[in-house]
Amino acid sequence: MIELKHLRTLQALRQSGSLAGAATQLHLTQSALSHQFNEIEQRLGYRLFVRKSQPIQFTAQGDILLNLADRILPQIQQALQSCDEPPKDKLRLAIECHSCIQWLTPALNAFRLEWPEITIDFKAGVTFDPQPALQQGELDLVMTSDILPRSGLHYSSLFDFEVRLVVAPEHPLAKKDVLEPQDLANETLLIYPVQRQRLDIWKHFLQPAGVTPALKNVDNTMLLIQMVSAQMGIAALPHWVVEGVEKQGLVVTKTLGDGLWRRLYAAVRDGEQNQLAIDAFIDVARNHAGSLPFVKLA
Repeated sequence: MIELKHLRTLQALRQSGSLAGAATQLHLTQSALSHQFNEIEQRLGYRLFVRKSQPIQFTAQGDILLNLADRILPQIQQALQSCDEPPKDKLRLAIECHSCIQWLTPALNAFRLEWPEITIDFKAGVTFDPQPALQQGELDLVMTSDILPRSGLHYSSLFDFEVRLVVAPEHPLAKKDVLEPQDLANETLLIYPVQRQRLDIWKHFLQPAGVTPALKNVDNTMLLIQMVSAQMGIAALPHWVVEGVEKQGLVVTKTLGDGLWRRLYAAVRDGEQNQLAIDAFIDVARNHAGSLPFVKLA
C-alpha cells in the first residue's frame, strides 16, 4: 500500500530531477532514498522511474501516482489548515464569578464590534457550574478562578482582581485601616447561594482563620448592594461591581488583610486554545480589564 510519504518522495524526485537532489530536499541520504524506492517498487510490483535517466523519466505508473500526489496532497494540506482554524459562527460562554457580569458586558460589546459575524451565547446563573458543561462540549469558554486538576481543560490567565469588603459608610468597619478575619466574626456576610468553598472570602480569608460569621444568601447583586448600604449586612465583591455606588457615597470598600487577590482564567478544552475567535475574545477581555481599578494584568 502506498503512503503519503511515498507521494511526497515522488514529488521531490520530480522537482529536483535526481536522486541526489531529492535526498537533499527530504533530508535523507541518497542510499536511504534509493532503499525507500526499491521497497516501494517491490511492494507495488512495478518500476516508478527509469534508473540513470537524465533528466528523470517516470514510468506510466509513476506518472499516475504523481497525478494522484498533485491532487491529494494539496487537499490534505488545506484540510489540516481548516482543522487549525475551524470556522466558528457562535461562541458559547459562561462565567463562574457571579458578580463579573458588570465587567463582562462592556468586554462582550467590544468583541461584537470586532467580530460581528460571531453570535455570543452567554449562559449565567448563580447556581450554574459551567466547567463540567465545558468538559462535555456544551460550552466553548468558561471564565473562572478555579483550576480543576486533571480536567482536560486549558487555562489562560486573564487578569488578577482584588476582592474587597463592601460596607455602609456608617459601618464601624469602614473606619478601620486593616481588616482581619476576626473583625467579621460578629457580622452578617451577604453571599450568593453557592457552596461556601466557591466563595473567595470564605475559602481564602475566613476559613483559614477559623472564623465563621453569620451567612445570608442573596441571589441578586443589586439587592445585595442595597442591603449593604442599608446596613443589613456586609459583602465581599470585586471592586468593579460597586465602583459606581461607591462614587455616589452609598458604600465603602476596604482591603481584606494584606489584600485578597484572585486570578481569573479563560478555560477551554485542551487542544482548542489556539482558535482565532477564542484568542480574540481573550485579548479583548484582557484589554478591557486593564482599565479597571484594583485589577492587575496577569
